[in-house]
Amino acid sequence: MSKILKVAVVGGGIGRFHIVEGYQPFPELFEVTVLCDLDDARLESLGKEFSIPRLTKSFEEVLAMPDIDIIDVCTPPGLHKPMVLAALAAGKHVICEKPLAGSIADVDELIAAEKKSKGKLMPVFQYRYGDGVQKARAIIEAGIAGKPYLGTVETLWKRTADYYAVPWRGKWATELGGVLMTHAIHAHDLMVYLMGPVTSLFARVTTRVNAIEVEDCVSASWLMESGALVTASATLGSQEEISRLRLCFENVTFESNHEAYSPGDDPWQIIPANEAIAARIDALLRNWKPSGRRYGGQMPAFHAALTAGGPLPVTAADARRSLEMVTAFYHSSETGRDVGLPLSADHPKYHGWRPAAASAAE
Repeated sequence: MSKILKVAVVGGGIGRFHIVEGYQPFPELFEVTVLCDLDDARLESLGKEFSIPRLTKSFEEVLAMPDIDIIDVCTPPGLHKPMVLAALAAGKHVICEKPLAGSIADVDELIAAEKKSKGKLMPVFQYRYGDGVQKARAIIEAGIAGKPYLGTVETLWKRTADYYAVPWRGKWATELGGVLMTHAIHAHDLMVYLMGPVTSLFARVTTRVNAIEVEDCVSASWLMESGALVTASATLGSQEEISRLRLCFENVTFESNHEAYSPGDDPWQIIPANEAIAARIDALLRNWKPSGRRYGGQMPAFHAALTAGGPLPVTAADARRSLEMVTAFYHSSETGRDVGLPLSADHPKYHGWRPAAASAAE
C-alpha cells in the first residue's frame, strides 16, 4: 500500500489546478490537508470545494506544521525563492511553480539549500506529461528517430489588459519576466526535453501587444549540442491560441497537437521515413501504458520518487537550464549577439536577467 503524503498548497490560483489534476484524483497517494492564501474569499471557497480541513493566511504557520510532507508553492513568481528556502529549511519536500527563481544565482542558492535539507525540491514542468510527448521521447531514446535536424516551437497565445489588471503581472519586480517567463517557458522546456541541450542562442525580445514593463513578443534561433537548429517564437497577441512543436529527425518527423495549454497530450503526428521505421515504432509502442497528463503525470511521479527512492521527475537542475535560456534570450536581445550556453557565475546576468534599462529606471 502506498504511503499517503500530506500536502499544503500555498496559493489558490494555480494551486487549484494542482488540486484538481494532481492530488484529488490520487487519494491513495496524496491528501491536501492545508490551504494557505491571502485572499479570504478564495481561501474559504476552495476550502469548502475540496473539503480541506485547515485554512490559513500564514505561511509561517504552514512551515511549523509537523505532519505536512509537501509544501506546494503556487504564489506569484517574486515570492518563490524565499518560500522555497524557508520550506527546505523546515525539512519539507517542496513543489514550486515556474519560474523557480529570479536569477541563475538564486537557482544555485536553492540547489545548495536542497543538498542541506531533508526535503527534495521539484519544479513544475507539467507539459512534459502527456502520451504524445512521452511517446516521442521513447522513440528518440530508443535510437529510432536518428540524427536530429531541425525543430520549431511556437507559443502563440493571447493576453489582454484585463489579464494584466492583476497587480503583480506585467512587472519585472513581481512577475520576473513576460512571455518568456510565464508562458513560453513550458514549450521551450519541451523542445529541450526532446532535442537535447542548447549551446548557442540568438534572440530578439520586444513589447508590442500590451502596455506592460515586460516583453510579449519573442523570436529566436538556437544551436543545439547535437548540431540541430531550432527556431522559437512566442507572442501574447495571437487571435487563436496554440502551442506547437515540430521536430525533424533523420528517420521520423514529430508534430505536437496544437492545444495551447496541453501540447504534450495525444494525438501527436509521428511520421516515419519508411515502412521499416514504422514497424520499429509500432513494436516499441505496442504495449504503451498511459503516462498521465500535466499535473496528473508529474505529481504521481514525484510521489514515486519520494517513496521508492528513484530520481525526481523534474529537478532544480532542469529549472536552471530553463532559466539559463531565459537569461540568454534577454542578454542576446540587449547585445545583439549570440550567447553561448551554459552560463557561469561570471556572466553579467548571472545575478539577474532584467534588462539594463529596466534596472536603471528603478
